[in-house]
Amino acid sequence: MRGRFERRTFLKAGIGFGVGLRLADPSIAAQEDPASIRPTEGDLLVRLGDSSATPLGPDDIPLSARPTMAWAMDPADKTVRSGSRLNQLLLVRLDPVTLTPETLSRAAEGVVAYTAICTHEGCDIDDWLADKQHLSCACHFSTFDPKDSGRVVEGPALRMLPALPLKVVDAKLVVAKPFTSRVGFGEPPL
Repeated sequence: MRGRFERRTFLKAGIGFGVGLRLADPSIAAQEDPASIRPTEGDLLVRLGDSSATPLGPDDIPLSARPTMAWAMDPADKTVRSGSRLNQLLLVRLDPVTLTPETLSRAAEGVVAYTAICTHEGCDIDDWLADKQHLSCACHFSTFDPKDSGRVVEGPALRMLPALPLKVVDAKLVVAKPFTSRVGFGEPPL
């Protein structure tokens, strides 16, 4: 009888600890929510605000124009990964000859994808400097070059924008690999 009581007490404590851990760390709960999972290899891209969730192709992204805001979508169950603002994407189509070799290797017919979250303080990247073809954050004026791997060209940000490698499958933009680095803000890890 005593062994049964101790085992039950131990199991209850373990379950309580697990629930407490889940509540204390929202990333654990987010991992269980398909809409909050980071874009995954094979996901399609859909325009932010498109209730029909129509997959985007390279031709849907205007050349050298303001970025298209997008989400990744699981092609199997059509879950749009909009459960976390960290999944919001910027799609820019540029002339492939203007892209650095590293950027070109992640582009799909000139379309590059970056996180929409500034690496400085986590504000939204919300400005397009058309004359230089740069992305900019209005909060603290960090500016990034989408032609050169999202490199910081101005402002207080210390890290380049994480890129999302793309490919084209059946004329649709598809996630080729996970983000190139941690999405979010703050100093780079040591």
